[in-house]
Amino acid sequence: MESVSSHKKWQGKARVELAGVKAEEVWPFLADFCGLNKWFPTLSTCIRVEGVEGQPGCVRYCAGFKTHIEHANENHVNWTKQKLLSIDPDNMTFSYSIIDGNVGFSSYVSKVRVLLQVDGCVIEWDYEVEPVEGWKPKDLDEFIGKGLKVMAKRMEEALKGRAMN
Repeated sequence: MESVSSHKKWQGKARVELAGVKAEEVWPFLADFCGLNKWFPTLSTCIRVEGVEGQPGCVRYCAGFKTHIEHANENHVNWTKQKLLSIDPDNMTFSYSIIDGNVGFSSYVSKVRVLLQVDGCVIEWDYEVEPVEGWKPKDLDEFIGKGLKVMAKRMEEALKGRAMN
């Protein structure tokens, strides 16, 4: 039987369009590396544990997110530590890696970017990861895709709230 780690890395991309929202309005939400819990569904904690916020080398601790894997222990909390690898405000893009955690991700690297559209913008979230035990590529695609859709909706609502004030 082959081990999971001997397989080719999984690659995927989630993409969501935001109509009527400018890329420059969305970017600050995403550039707030340790503010992910404001946007990502079920993520209860996102705090800086190392480095300078918004600078490469910054490490955030994320906990409380739900995955498709059920745990017998009801007190189980999913967590990861994620390191900011690069950030480019001019091109509205950043990349990060998961450096530790209890959800089985190894060699996970992701790139998030905001792209201009004629009437709005697009958020893209690319990832690459070693195969994850208990997951299928479609599980990870769904996890990231659904998460990104909720994030976009919450960001749109936050921007509408600002416009009303």
